[in-house]
Amino acid sequence: MTLFFVFDLQQYLSLENFQTQRTDIVNFYEGHPWQTILIFFAIYVVVTGLSLPGAALLTLIAGAIFGVLDGTIMVSFASTIGATLAFLVSRYLFKDFVQERFKSQLGPINRGVEKDGAFYLFALRLVPAFPFFVINLVMALTPIKTWRFYWISQIGMLVGTIVYVNAGTQIGQLESLGGILSPTLLLSFVLLGIFPFIAKKVLDYSKAHKVMRGYKKPKHFDTNLVVIGAGSAGLVSAYIAAAVKAKVTLIEKHKMGGDCLNTGCVPSKAILRSAKILSYIKRAKEYGFKNATVEFDFAEVMDRVHRVIKQVEPHDSVERYTKLGVDCIQGEAMITSPYSVRVNDQEITTRNIIIASGGRPFVPPLPGLEEVGYYTSDTIWTLRTLPKRLVVLGGGPIGCELAQAFARLGAKVTQVQRASHIMVREDADVIDVVQAQFAKEGIQLLRSHKALRIEQGRLICEHDGEKVVVPFDEILVAVGRSANTKGFGLEELGVALSPRGTIEVDEHLRTNIPTIYACGDVAGPYQFTHTAAHQAWYASVNGLFGTFKKFKADYSVIPWTTFTDPEVARVGLNEQEAKRQGIDYEVTKYGIDDLDRAIADQEAQGFVKVLTQPGKDKILGVTIVGHHAGDLITEYIQAMKWGIGLNKILGTIHIYPTLAEANKYAAGEWKRRHAPVKVLEWVQRFHAWRRN
Repeated sequence: MTLFFVFDLQQYLSLENFQTQRTDIVNFYEGHPWQTILIFFAIYVVVTGLSLPGAALLTLIAGAIFGVLDGTIMVSFASTIGATLAFLVSRYLFKDFVQERFKSQLGPINRGVEKDGAFYLFALRLVPAFPFFVINLVMALTPIKTWRFYWISQIGMLVGTIVYVNAGTQIGQLESLGGILSPTLLLSFVLLGIFPFIAKKVLDYSKAHKVMRGYKKPKHFDTNLVVIGAGSAGLVSAYIAAAVKAKVTLIEKHKMGGDCLNTGCVPSKAILRSAKILSYIKRAKEYGFKNATVEFDFAEVMDRVHRVIKQVEPHDSVERYTKLGVDCIQGEAMITSPYSVRVNDQEITTRNIIIASGGRPFVPPLPGLEEVGYYTSDTIWTLRTLPKRLVVLGGGPIGCELAQAFARLGAKVTQVQRASHIMVREDADVIDVVQAQFAKEGIQLLRSHKALRIEQGRLICEHDGEKVVVPFDEILVAVGRSANTKGFGLEELGVALSPRGTIEVDEHLRTNIPTIYACGDVAGPYQFTHTAAHQAWYASVNGLFGTFKKFKADYSVIPWTTFTDPEVARVGLNEQEAKRQGIDYEVTKYGIDDLDRAIADQEAQGFVKVLTQPGKDKILGVTIVGHHAGDLITEYIQAMKWGIGLNKILGTIHIYPTLAEANKYAAGEWKRRHAPVKVLEWVQRFHAWRRN
């Protein structure tokens, strides 16, 4: 391209030059038609392939020399071949570099192109006023397939090609290329470009109509929104709807508050706290006491757990939500149509429905399990006697938290994990800290053990081809959770499920039934109380106002904590995820054993590990292992959400002495590693000069 301008070759691709030589070119064509066609075709491919200016003029010339039909056919293929060549050159030279350099920023764009890239490319090709060479070069940097790029370009550029070729038949009357694109014609092209978006809306409407045509839409609705399930997702959905003055009905078949209040977050944290107090008493010598003992009754510990549930219960109560303006109904909901829900022999018509039915513990088909009896995270709270020998089946967050709690309360705990280690989503250095603590507290951890069956109060496992027998008094099954999708009409309506068994929703949390949304554990992909509440905002707002404005659920910064001791908190990427996704990163690690407050509290273990872009302070992810890690991670959550780097964290005053200083010191570790060495060498010389 540089040579093109250096040697002033653009003079040969001007309207004036062609008009002066038009007669000679036409005469040559009449005498040598095929030779002229091949030469013209080759020139057109080269010009477009090298992204040189002149394609518009060549299209006009095609009309002037070959006529509308032949010119259109020739230009259509030549322009598309040239565009594809430019596409391939750009992809070869720049794609890997750009994708690697801007990997995190391009992630959402890549996913959008994979899903709707063909649609957007077609829309852009319909507007000739938009520089086609820019489209060629930019689309090459995305994941769109070459063949797809070719045929969409062929079809999309056809309309503009016809317009230009037809204008070329009147080339003698044109004074400039700008004369082709009159304001009327430009408006027509813009409308043409908008057409695919209108067509997509029409297509979406027709799909929705096809799904809904078997159901009669009520002339009047009893309520704006029916929410099924009063867990975290359902409560927040109802709260938001009531806050914007919509009429909302909340249906719960069991207890308000769902799993989190009654069988999950609240009771588990209550028993963890009791177990932690007991662990402090056992560590009395570490705090300067010769000895300390405590007497307790396990049943009273469990009583405290239930008192905590009762104390928190009013936050999620029928009384509170009724005062907020929510119509709360206890009973089993049945979705009878996209517009109606039946509960307690009452049929409620509604404009939209939100399914927030949550999940339940997954129980594997382990032979003998049903006969011997077992506990899950839902039923463990009914225990009144501490089991002497407890087997915990599963090494995820729930299994780890409860294994440690019961071990501290005095049970002999054996944790059985099929994988090679517990907490499989975390990095090796994180797992090492937790496993070492478990070993210190007497938890027997059987890794790479496959549970086969249960026989007479013994769990039979397989490890390295050998049979392992684990006796127990009680067994806790904590191997994951399943979405609650059965029993309330989804099958009859044809609501689609994902391969994971959750309800399949789009980026707006809408199911394949246009009036039905889903959020929380039943929709996934995350099974945390805080993400359920996060999704609920999108589901309720899109359900109520989606006709005018829709919001895509934002999962860019998702944090979580496993409340073992030490706690494990994370936001964004860790090392194993970064490696799996092929994302380059730097690791900065600060050991909490060096922190003054942690030393004073006798909690000097763990670390803060920050992943950043190479050479930059932009945070890709953070893992904190240590005392109150779930609280400490909040600063990094906010930093990632609002694009704050380590430099700004380092420049923020942190109170001394606090555990939160660990965040600043981690930023300081990063800063020391990226200190301007050469500049500091000159500064050192400057100071030496000043001394002399």
